[in-house]
Amino acid sequence: MKAQARRHLDAFLEMASAERGAAKNTLDAYERDLSDYAAFLAARGREPATADADDVRAHLADLSAQGFAASSAARKLSAVRQLHKFLYADAIRGDDPTASLEGPRRGRPLPKTMRPEDLDALIAAAADPGPEPTPRARLAAARLVCLLELAYGAGLRVSELVGLPRSAARPGASVIAIKGKGGRERLAPLTPIAKTAMTDYLAALDAAGRDAGGPWLFPAGGESGHLTRQAFARELKAAAARAGLSPDKVSPHVLRHAFASHLVQNGADLRAVQQMLGHADIATTQIYTHVLDERARAMVRDLHPLGDESA
Repeated sequence: MKAQARRHLDAFLEMASAERGAAKNTLDAYERDLSDYAAFLAARGREPATADADDVRAHLADLSAQGFAASSAARKLSAVRQLHKFLYADAIRGDDPTASLEGPRRGRPLPKTMRPEDLDALIAAAADPGPEPTPRARLAAARLVCLLELAYGAGLRVSELVGLPRSAARPGASVIAIKGKGGRERLAPLTPIAKTAMTDYLAALDAAGRDAGGPWLFPAGGESGHLTRQAFARELKAAAARAGLSPDKVSPHVLRHAFASHLVQNGADLRAVQQMLGHADIATTQIYTHVLDERARAMVRDLHPLGDESA
């Protein structure tokens, strides 16, 4: 790397540390990505102070040729953009060659989901209060089962779930009113199993003498007065480990994805799923069309006269 390029890179890293408070891992990533960029430019007889948009595009093309994923290339481009914005802001150069560039297009990742049999194992593990259960252990198990059945059975966001009011547990109700993102309200269905889980949980809450008249369905002692998202996520991962599942693959949001994926897989209309999830735009719900694509391929394979390769 040329001495001038090194000085510019060091000045950028110093700014990122002093003014932005960038963490060491972030600074190390900047160092690696921008050193690679400077080395690429040097091979072309250029440096960051003189590079133009074509040089940056060539760098992106080189990353692609090396086999970097679009997400990795986008991260490297972000570092390059920030370097050039810094050089422009400090009047080291009079323009920003990255201003008009588009980043690598990244495909939207498919939602993580769970198999029905894994969900059954997870719920069974959550329901087990231990060999010598105390009222507190029974309450913890009943609460976790109720949370699971509502998350998977109604597709609730974790913030919607832990913040449910006590009024959501109306006897005989087949739906619950949810106030979602942007203040939008919707009705979420209650499965018979979810209703039973809620009844069992309320009975355990009462038996433990816990805040039976409070405003929250899942009361807790913190500042909010109800169970936190983090606490639910920890309990969920502990239950996953007991069920023999990878805790890294189980989260409250995975349960919501499983709710939607399994509905679509079994023939639910995408618009209906949109309403149940509380998505403002059908485009958000369309991430679940991969299930439809898989089902269509299976239908062609199994039902079309030319679909069987062995024929």
